[in-house]
Amino acid sequence: MAKSLRSKWKRKMCAEKRKKNAPKELSRLKSILRVDRDVLMKDVQQVATVVVPRHDQEKMQTVVKDEKDDMKMETDVKRNKKTLLDQQGQYPVWMNQRERKRLKAKRERRKGKSKAKAAKGLAW
Repeated sequence: MAKSLRSKWKRKMCAEKRKKNAPKELSRLKSILRVDRDVLMKDVQQVATVVVPRHDQEKMQTVVKDEKDDMKMETDVKRNKKTLLDQQGQYPVWMNQRERKRLKAKRERRKGKSKAKAAKGLAW
C-alpha cells in the first residue's frame, strides 16, 4: 500500500515542508527554553532531541540511574534459550502449536535417550 503517485508526492512534499520548518521550530523551542527556566527537560525530550553539554552529562547519568531503579518492573520473563520455555513451563505467545509440539517431542526424545543409556548400563 501507499505506492501510488499521489501518496509518493504527498510524502515528498511533507518531507520538504519539514525541512523548511525545522529552523523555525528549533528557534521557537530555544526561545521557549530561554524564557521559561522551569520547563523540565523530560517534557522537551518528547518534542525534540536534546543534546546535553558534557559537564552536565555526569549529573544526568546519576539521575537516570535512580529513575531506572524506581521504574523497573518485574515483568522480565526468564526463558531457556534452547527450549524457549519460561519458569512456569510455558511457551511464548507468538509460537504456533506445531512448533510447540515439535519442541516437546524433541525434549522427550532426549529424555528417552538418557534413560535408555542408564538402563543399558545395568544389564546384569
